[in-house]
Amino acid sequence: MKKSQAAAGRAAAEPQGATIRGVAERAGVSIATVSRVFGDHTAVSGELRLRVEEAARALNYRPSRAARALRVGTSQAVGVVIPDLENPFFTAVVRGIEGVLQAAGYTLLLANSDEDVARERRILETLRADGVAGIIFVPINGAREAYRDVLAPPLQVVAVDRSAVSLRTDLVTVDNVDGTRRGVAHLLALGHRDVALLGGPSRHSTAKERERGYCEALRAAGRPIRPELVYHGDFRESGGYEGMKALLALPRRPGAVFVANNLMTLGAFRALHEAGVRVPDELALVGFDDMPWATSLNPPLTAIGQPSQEIGSSAADLLLDRIARPDRAVRHLILATNLIERASCGASARPARTATGAAARPARR
Repeated sequence: MKKSQAAAGRAAAEPQGATIRGVAERAGVSIATVSRVFGDHTAVSGELRLRVEEAARALNYRPSRAARALRVGTSQAVGVVIPDLENPFFTAVVRGIEGVLQAAGYTLLLANSDEDVARERRILETLRADGVAGIIFVPINGAREAYRDVLAPPLQVVAVDRSAVSLRTDLVTVDNVDGTRRGVAHLLALGHRDVALLGGPSRHSTAKERERGYCEALRAAGRPIRPELVYHGDFRESGGYEGMKALLALPRRPGAVFVANNLMTLGAFRALHEAGVRVPDELALVGFDDMPWATSLNPPLTAIGQPSQEIGSSAADLLLDRIARPDRAVRHLILATNLIERASCGASARPARTATGAAARPARR
């Protein structure tokens, strides 16, 4: 009995499956710092390095082959982090990324941050610790200093769709301001006077830019900006549903609504149909982001199209170039959007018509 108890005590005291997270917790540092220590990164102080090494010895931790690959720069895996796997826009972006990476001999590791800042942090730390060659991600944290340590060199990074103010890195976006401005201007040109914006979370650059385009279109037409006609949703179907219900409840409700993303457009349509509001006879609608199901809606949706797969392929091209030339200048690629006219905007019934915006162009720095 005593022998059995002693054996159990030893088993409890011995580390079981030591991980890089366990080493970080024992040393009181971040996972990124542990990764840098085992990657022989020079930007780690002697005191921190000693703490990490002592924690690793105590836990009998051995760096993974992936971590060693990071050290010698031979990893053939790229991490891709998107905020919503259910959004077909992001899955199309991933498709574009995968096509380029696969042709170049890289494996794609896909993760979903689910618009959760803490979850995103854990994912990025894990990808770095696993020694990926680079990361392509859609930032969800607008706070300054949010990414600087976990995405520090020598890791190569490209942001897509949204910018991160604390991170100076390559970025691929679309011209959100111009696309929204043209969509709202189209509604105004059709005679709709009170146009509302069903926007996204103000912490995201895409939501800010689309709201700016909305305001610019109203000013250009000499229309006032009514604060009650600007609703900030969550870029999800539920946000579009609740936002449209709130707009319909206004004493002086709008005659037209510009919706800032595809999933919120679905929610907005559901709220309109439940309320018995006829589109476009009683309320006209234009959505940002054209989707395959846009023509199946009743009525078919007028939308601002964005080249989702091209966004992904461009981001992958930038990352591969960054891996090959880590010291080159930072690039911001802005791709054009296009207005696809269908029945939901209130125009006369006719085949869908596409109006293309300005050509893609590099942003001024």
